[in-house]
Amino acid sequence: MRSRPLDVPFATPAVGGTTARSLSTVRNLGILAHVDAGKTTVTERVLHLTGATHKRGEVHDGTTVTDFDPQERERGITISAAAVSCDWAGHRINLIDTPGHVDFADEVERSLRVLDGAVVVFDAVAGVEPQSESVWRQADRHRVPRIAFVNKMDRAGADLDGTVAAIRDRLGAVPLAVQLPVGREDGFTGVVDLVRPRALAWSGDGAAPAEGPVPADLREEVARRRALLVEQVAERHPAALEEYCVRADLSAPVLEAALRDLTRAGEVVVVLCGSAYRNRGVEPLLDAVVAYLPAPLDVPAVRGRAVASRGGSDAGEQERPADPAGPFAALVFKVLAAPTGRLTCLRVYSGTLRKGDTVLDAGTGRTERIARILRVQADRHTELDLAVAGDIVAVAGPKAARTGATLCAPGAPLVLEPPRAARPVVSVAVEAVRAADPGRLAVALARAVEEDPSLHVGTDPETGQTVLAGMGELHLEVTVERIRRAHGIEIAVGRPQVAYRETVVRGVTGLEYRHVKQDGGAGQFARVVLDVAPLPGNTGEDGDGGDGFVFRSAVTGAQIPREYVAAFENGCRDALAEGPLGGHPVTGVRVTLTDGATHPKDSSDLAFRTAGRLALRAALRASAMVLLEPVAEVVVTVPGDSVGAVLGDLAARRGRVTGSRTVGNTGVLTARMPVSGLFGWASALRSRTRGRGTFTARPTGYVPVTSA
Repeated sequence: MRSRPLDVPFATPAVGGTTARSLSTVRNLGILAHVDAGKTTVTERVLHLTGATHKRGEVHDGTTVTDFDPQERERGITISAAAVSCDWAGHRINLIDTPGHVDFADEVERSLRVLDGAVVVFDAVAGVEPQSESVWRQADRHRVPRIAFVNKMDRAGADLDGTVAAIRDRLGAVPLAVQLPVGREDGFTGVVDLVRPRALAWSGDGAAPAEGPVPADLREEVARRRALLVEQVAERHPAALEEYCVRADLSAPVLEAALRDLTRAGEVVVVLCGSAYRNRGVEPLLDAVVAYLPAPLDVPAVRGRAVASRGGSDAGEQERPADPAGPFAALVFKVLAAPTGRLTCLRVYSGTLRKGDTVLDAGTGRTERIARILRVQADRHTELDLAVAGDIVAVAGPKAARTGATLCAPGAPLVLEPPRAARPVVSVAVEAVRAADPGRLAVALARAVEEDPSLHVGTDPETGQTVLAGMGELHLEVTVERIRRAHGIEIAVGRPQVAYRETVVRGVTGLEYRHVKQDGGAGQFARVVLDVAPLPGNTGEDGDGGDGFVFRSAVTGAQIPREYVAAFENGCRDALAEGPLGGHPVTGVRVTLTDGATHPKDSSDLAFRTAGRLALRAALRASAMVLLEPVAEVVVTVPGDSVGAVLGDLAARRGRVTGSRTVGNTGVLTARMPVSGLFGWASALRSRTRGRGTFTARPTGYVPVTSA
């Protein structure tokens, strides 16, 4: 086992002062990938090589550190993001292993919100897969720099160049391969480092790589590829271009520094390759993490909305640099119900947190006491005396802080932007089988929602049943099974239902509504005139219902006071909860308040909120509405002789084939299918393909409902 890196070509420079030097040696990164690309295996090899574990965990044996939940080990997939820490080359690496299945994409979203960099793992045979694209777009949205690791180079059909081309063409990135594989498929034994031309060869599982000269039969190809790499870097980096103009080449230090700058700026993606399962290529990957991905000091200072210490009024936007001496500010990105009690996972952005400190939940105004600070190692914890800017830790003590909450110094309140919550697309009715368990089930569901904000619990107004909504069948199945095991509750589960939406396709103009109420006391009066129109793209392909609601007021303060306009807007939002077609949420609507009137005594916030709710309901009934349903992009892999049967099944489920290709004796079909058509399809597909067919699906938005 090696706990010492290879000859690391880049040493992080000191930035002045003990604090700056310590922050420069921290890396907060996530491991992202499509399901089965090898994320967890990469994580396990990293932990073993760095000495954080003494035995290599294996997914197929159920012995992994990060997949510690019994369901994760039984199913062989990552369900919850798990944080671990290790040391490499004098650097502290805080690593989060994220799920690859689309049903748990919200875990990836919350993790990316608090990370500084990422390693994206690709299958060398499959290349860029659907969920690879999803996590890549999530990282783009959060502007997270990343490097790529092309895994499974020892498999038949492994193709580094093909994967690099797919990253460029399908993800719109600029991939720069800094390695060349030595040997193909089962003969893959090592890599050639193009930055500092040398060969690294692994002779056996767990053995340290042997460094040597470039093999003679590869020298010409290595020279060609390195020249291409140098040209691409020089085109994009001024300092590199300056040296290139003089020498027509780049020295290793200049090339490394340029790659570091370009990676951290998000302009290029460094690509490495290997086979994590066979322990080949992981050490250079760790070196690349240290060399190219940013430290907390290298990313822009976090921005938040400052609020006044008293009264909670908005005090403008502020920046908080990663300074341990600054005011404390941290974002809650995960809540865990551990056997020892409730744990709150934090990314500390500024300041220092000590055991026993009192912090403020800036969103609620509630103070919380920090009883313990823990370094998280999946399901194991080590106690710490303090946490500083740049740390990712768990704390015990806070009882009410939710995911997305900002914990900060009471004297310097700040609200950080929370992770974006996903909208549920599938729901099931759940009820306790035993008469004594309904109360326990309600508590268990509330705890599940607290841990996973992508879950929603509500009540069906017609049947009175409790409804659990989430991101897919698997998501709900895992949640229900977790409650059964953790709480010993027998649960009956209804058939899955999709989360429909309603939207406007043709609105109304100049609808007038008068709300007048007299009951002997103070009356209510509000007169409003409004226009309702669809938002652009609210019924198009890949739309999500127009992403909600847009309100605009075209009246002056003399007609309707500002506070009454705000009350009217809130009333409109109330009306969006149930649409006229079937009581589904309404989305993709633009409302403009064009005119109105008040009464000197009877007008109030309540009157205008009521008018907003009733007026918009009347406007929606007068508008042309359409029902929307969630759709998914489906990639199906089946034996060649089963393609015809699967095409027929896709058509029966209202799927529309958008592409097909053949890989050997296997057919790969891409289709768009309503989420409702995916219910029970896994079993049907296995039946039609004699157990050899598989599929992946990722939600792509909402489209109008069509008949079967």
